[in-house]
Parts: sequence; structure tokens; C-alpha cells
Amino acid sequence: MALRILCRKNLKPTISGALGSGHFRGLQTFSLPDLPYDYGALEPVINAEIMQLHHQKHHQAYITNYNKALEQLHEAIIKGHTSTVVKLQSAIKFNGGGHINHSIFWNNLAPIHEGGGEPPKGSLGWAIDSQFGSLEALIQRVNAEGAALQGSGWVWLALDKELKKLSVETTANQDPLVTKGAALVPLLGIDVWEHAYYLQYKNVRPDYLKNIWKVINWKYASDIFAKEAPLVESR
Repeated sequence: MALRILCRKNLKPTISGALGSGHFRGLQTFSLPDLPYDYGALEPVINAEIMQLHHQKHHQAYITNYNKALEQLHEAIIKGHTSTVVKLQSAIKFNGGGHINHSIFWNNLAPIHEGGGEPPKGSLGWAIDSQFGSLEALIQRVNAEGAALQGSGWVWLALDKELKKLSVETTANQDPLVTKGAALVPLLGIDVWEHAYYLQYKNVRPDYLKNIWKVINWKYASDIFAKEAPLVESR
């Protein structure tokens, strides 16, 4: 599923926010994307220590384990070890999903002085008002879903391209949004794993969810919406 055929040269280091990849021994590998801002740029909403640990340790761990699982999968396919191929699917889903989700998450955030927290405009702003009544109503819905999610996971604002409307979804662990449906496009994802907030907010997840909207990058979500759904009408 994640095997790609070789390229003769390694790719350059990743650009900010990209799902960076390179090649090692004939197998595509992935690398940690740079953040589009400094670790302390989201303070006081999310402190620098959390951002550094979250990015350098947690996201990096998903990438390291994803690359390892892909290498093992590559070898298992070559050797015809079907049972090993099947066994590796959970590790690929978990760690690959962790890489996908965090790469989206970093772009969903922006420092306040760079527009973080500014309400969405244009077609996405209209779609939110049309479907949810107001941005405040949407935020309340997302916060309620995120706070109620048991254990670890993610809460999403998605575009359902099949139904042509916005959708609030949750996924468990590191499941990417695509596991809920192939037509769902992530516009905004909020990490509700404890590693995203515990050092600052302790076990009070609702406070984290309340404050994170001050640094949400609605411009990024609006750009994705405009690209994926230029003709979608919310209903």
C-alpha cells in the first residue's frame, strides 16, 4: 500500500508542512516536516515545551516507526511472507496515520500575530454559517465532540465531497480521517491526545479545546475548502 518504486536520488529535506519523503535502499521513506513557525510562536495558547516535544519526539517517533514498518513490509513481500504482510498492517496504519494527522495539524495552527484565530472568510465562512448557524456554534460542536472522545484521538472539521456538506468527525488513536470515508477531506484536525496539551493543561481537555481556537489557521482550512469544493453548497 505504501510501497513506491525507486528513485535514483534522495529527495531534498522536506518543506514546511509537507508529507516529506525520501528514498533509502530502493524504498520510499518519510521525514519530519519543518514547522511553519517557531516552537514558542503559539504561546500562551500552547507553550514551546509542548510544541518541541510534540514535534521532535512524538511526530518523529511515528515517522521512524512508519519507515521501519514499510521496510519490513517491503522485505516480507519480496520473500512472499503473507502472514507478516498482514501482521504489519496495524503498525502501518497507526504510524502512517500519526504522520498524516500531525502534518495536517501543524498547518492548522498559526501564531496570533500571523492571523491565528481570525474567523474564516469567503466560501468556508459562508458554508459554516449556512450549515451550523454560526462559527461559535461550530466551535461548540467540535469542542463537545473532542471532549467526549474516550481515550486518545482526533476531532475533525471535514468536507464530505459525496454529500457536499461539512461534517464534524472523530477518529480514534492515530486513525486518519480517510478511515471514516473516502469522500471526507480534512479541513481542520485537533489532536486530543494528552501529549498535545497535558504539560500545560493537565487533564483538563476542555480548557485546551477552548483555547486552541485562538491559534487556529482558518486561512489554511479555507484554502483547502476552496480547492476541494469550489462548487459545494452547504445544506
